[in-house]
Amino acid sequence: MNNWGDLLLHSDFGSASASFEVVLFAMLLSFTIGHTVAWVYMWTHDALSYSRTFVTSLAVIPVIVALMMILMSSGLVVAFGLLAVFAVVRFRNVLKDTRDTTFILWVIVEGLAVGTMRYSSALVGLVFIALVLFYFRLTSFGSRNRYDAVLSLQLTGDLATALAELKGVLQRYTTKSLLTSERRLTDEGLDLSYRVQLRDPRRSEELQWALRQAAGIEHVSFYLHEGESEV
Repeated sequence: MNNWGDLLLHSDFGSASASFEVVLFAMLLSFTIGHTVAWVYMWTHDALSYSRTFVTSLAVIPVIVALMMILMSSGLVVAFGLLAVFAVVRFRNVLKDTRDTTFILWVIVEGLAVGTMRYSSALVGLVFIALVLFYFRLTSFGSRNRYDAVLSLQLTGDLATALAELKGVLQRYTTKSLLTSERRLTDEGLDLSYRVQLRDPRRSEELQWALRQAAGIEHVSFYLHEGESEV
């Protein structure tokens, strides 16, 4: 019975550098790293699309890659066999965000590092890349307009006076405004649409109230969303 146990636990390993304990440690470490990457993805994710299966894939991919690298290190025959298997596999799921591709590459590289017994490099890479992604999250790096709003309204009566009122309100509550559409309804009516950046998003209700109180401004429609378009 002991011989069977030794055969089961040690038949795959021809050297001390690839013992059962080393492989088990590699599996546990790669799973821990993948699990951490998955948590970083969850904490920093702010897009509209979210997939639980993608998050779980981030946790398991490093384990698979680490095991693949350990197997490939045992000999050329196994290495070529694994490459042939992966050449047959077709991955048909299309990633919806380039950021998702970044996380896929991250977990693959972590699995490669653990599978080749470079444990310290895997841990340093895990901490450093996680800090970089948290920095991007906290500073909103790459976003030119953190808060963006679409404003639609109608000017009636004396258009010159109403337009002056509108400009005054926009100057008080916005840092930028861009007229995106203008449509004349009647001789004394004008339909306008603006893309605006607010000075303080918490005061959006005040902006709408000020517009509704201004003379010649009617049918105010306001839509606030975050970081999706630029002025």
